Amino acid sequence: MPASPSVLPNDPSWWFADAMKQERGEAPAPALSGEITADVAIVGGGYTGLWTALALKARKPDLSIALIEAGLCGSGASGKNGGKVHGYWASLQGMEKSIGADAALSVARAGTVAQDGIRAFATAPGRDAWWREAGNLRVSAAPAQDAKIAGYVETARRLGVPEAARELSAAEMAHYCRSPVFRGGVFLQEGANVHPARLARALRKAAIEAGVKLYENTAMTGLDKGSPNRVRTAKGQIVAREVVVATNCELASLKEAKPHVTVFSSYAVMSNPAPEELAAMNWTGEEGISDMRMFVHYFRKTVDGRVLMGSGSGPIAYDGDTSLPRLRQDAASAARAERGLYRLLPAFREIGIEKSWGGAIDISADRLPFFKTLPGSRVHYALGYSGHGVNPTYIGGQCLASLVLGEKDMWSSLPLCTREVPSLPPEPFRFIGGRAVRRAILACEDAEERNATPSPVAVAVAAIPRLFGLRIGTR
Repeated sequence: MPASPSVLPNDPSWWFADAMKQERGEAPAPALSGEITADVAIVGGGYTGLWTALALKARKPDLSIALIEAGLCGSGASGKNGGKVHGYWASLQGMEKSIGADAALSVARAGTVAQDGIRAFATAPGRDAWWREAGNLRVSAAPAQDAKIAGYVETARRLGVPEAARELSAAEMAHYCRSPVFRGGVFLQEGANVHPARLARALRKAAIEAGVKLYENTAMTGLDKGSPNRVRTAKGQIVAREVVVATNCELASLKEAKPHVTVFSSYAVMSNPAPEELAAMNWTGEEGISDMRMFVHYFRKTVDGRVLMGSGSGPIAYDGDTSLPRLRQDAASAARAERGLYRLLPAFREIGIEKSWGGAIDISADRLPFFKTLPGSRVHYALGYSGHGVNPTYIGGQCLASLVLGEKDMWSSLPLCTREVPSLPPEPFRFIGGRAVRRAILACEDAEERNATPSPVAVAVAAIPRLFGLRIGTR
C-alpha cells in the first residue's frame, strides 16, 4: 500500500486560499503522536474520506473513527476541482456501452441520490458553500462537435428518461449564455456549482462535531494488513479493525489497482471579477457549462462574478507516479485553459487571470470510479473518479461505509462496487501510447476549432484507443 504524500503548502488553488481566509487562521487539527485504537481508520481528509466518516457515523454513531490527512483537509483534489456538481446522466451513452443499460441507469439514479445528499449538506443552516443549482449545459463549440448533441438526447430517449437531456438550438443556448462560438447544446437538468474548498472544510467541521478523531499533517507511511490492521505514520500508528484508504491518485500505484487506472492532470484558471461582462453575454443564471471536446473545457461562474475555466489536458504520469512536478505546475497546460477561456468567452480577454493551478486526476479504464475491498483483508479503497468527483465522492462515501459495515444494500450492489474493471495496456506502452494519443487528440481538436482539417497522422493516432475497445482517450 503506497504511503500518502505531504501536500505542497505553497501550491494552493484559488478555492483553498479563499476558504482558509474565511476561517481566519483556524488552527489545524493536531498531528498523530503515539498509538491509538479505533474501529475504523480512514486515510485521506478529502471528500471521499470525510463523506465516508459521516456516512459511518450516521449509520453507527457509536463507531470510533480516526481519520488522518497528510496536509490540511481540502488542500488536495477536493479543494482544487471546478466545483461542478452533477451525477451521471450526461454519461449515459458511454456507460451503456461499457456496463449495459440497466447498470447505467442504476449509477445515474445513485448520482441523483448523491445530488440530494450534497444539496442538503451544503445548504444546511450555518454553511456557506456557494451552492447554486440551475442545471448543466454541454455546448458544441465547433462543427465537429455538433454530432455529439444527438447522442445525449437519443440515448436518454432510448433508455426511457427523455427528460434527462434536452437539445438546445444556437438561439436557445444564447438564452443561457451568448458566445460567438456556441452552436447549440444539451441541457441536463441535474447540475449545480459549489465552492469546492468551502465544502471540504464544512465536511471537516461536521466530521469533528460527529466525534471523528481527526489528525492533520499526518501522512500514512505504511499499512500492515491483518487482524487488526495497523496504519503507520511518522510519529504513531492507528490500530483498527477496518481501514478505508481515500488518497485519490496515490492509489494508482497500488498493485491491485494499477492495471485499471492511469494518472492525467487537469489545469484551471480563475479570472478576475467581471460581473458586467457576464451580464452583457446574458450569463445571468447559475448553470455550469462544458464543451464537447474529449479534453473538455469546463467552466462556471462564482458568486462574485469570476469565471473558472478548466482543461483536462495536462501531462500524463508514468506508472501512476504522482510526484511528477508537471502534474501540478505546467505552464503550457495552464495556458491551454486560459486560451479556452478567451475563445469561448472572448469578453474575458481584457479581464485577466488572478490564479492558475493544476493537479492529478485518476482516470479509470472505463471512466467510472470503483470501490473495492483488498482481497483477504478489511481494507477498503476508492479510485477512478476520472475528473468527475464532487458528486461521485458522496456515492463513494456511502459505498465504502457499506463495505466497512458488511451491508448488502443499494450502495454495495452498485456496479461501481461489483463490476470487473477493464484493464489498460501495461507500462511502458500505457505511457508512450497515452502521450501520443493525447498529442494527436489535442491536434485534432485544435484544428477542428479553427475549421481546419486535422492531419491524417493525427486522426489515425487519435483513433487507436477506439480500435482497441478502450473508453479512455476516445473522442
